[in-house]
Amino acid sequence: MSAALGLYRLQQVDSQMDQIHGRLKAIQETLQNDGELRAAMEAFSVSENEFKTAERAFKSTGADVEKQRIKIEQAESSLYGGKVSNPKELQDLQLDVASLKKHLVTLENIELEAMGALENAEQATQTAKSQLERVQADKSIQYNDLTKEGNALQKEIERLDSERKAVISGIPQPSVLTYDSLRKQKRGVAIATVSDSACAACGTTLTASQQQSARSTSQLFTCPTCGRILFAN
Repeated sequence: MSAALGLYRLQQVDSQMDQIHGRLKAIQETLQNDGELRAAMEAFSVSENEFKTAERAFKSTGADVEKQRIKIEQAESSLYGGKVSNPKELQDLQLDVASLKKHLVTLENIELEAMGALENAEQATQTAKSQLERVQADKSIQYNDLTKEGNALQKEIERLDSERKAVISGIPQPSVLTYDSLRKQKRGVAIATVSDSACAACGTTLTASQQQSARSTSQLFTCPTCGRILFAN
C-alpha cells in the first residue's frame, strides 16, 4: 500500500472522528445546561484523566523494573560466565550485582505503589461513571435520548480509534507527520484526490507527469497550487 493511499484512508477515518466529536460536543453542551449533570460529568472527566495518568505511571514503572532485571541478568552473566577471572574484577561485579538487586527492590516497591494507585484510580473512575449514569438516568426524555446517542458515538469513536491505529501502523512516520501538519493548515483536508485530471480540492489541472507522480507508491506528491498531498487511483 502506498503512503498516499494509507494517508487517504487515515483522513477518511479522521474526518469521521471529527464529525462525531463535533456531535459529541453539541450533546455535551446541551447536557451541561444542568448543574447536577455538569458536576457529575466534570467529576467523571477528572477521575478518568487521573486513571489514565496512573495507568501511564504503572506502565512506566513496569518498564523500569524489566530494564533493571535485564541489567541484573547481564551482570550475573558476566559474573558467572567464566570470562572474568581477575579477583578484583569479580569483586566489583559482585558489588554491581548486589547494588542492582537492591535498586530492583526499590523499583518493585515503586511498581507496587503505582499498582495500588492505579487500582484506586480505577475504582474512583467507576464510581464517578456510576454517579454520572445515575444522574443521566434522572433527566428528561431529551437528555436520555442524547445520552444514548452520546454513548453510541463514543463506542464508534473507540472503533474508529482502533481502525486509525491499524491504518497508521502501515504508514512511514515522516509521512504521518507531514499529514498531521497539513491537516492543521488545511482545515482537516490534507489529502486531495485527483478527479478529471485535476486536484479535487482546489481544481488545479494537473499534467500527465504530475498525475503519474500522484500515483507513485514510493513518495508523496503535493498539489502545486494548494499544497495538499494528492492521491490518485
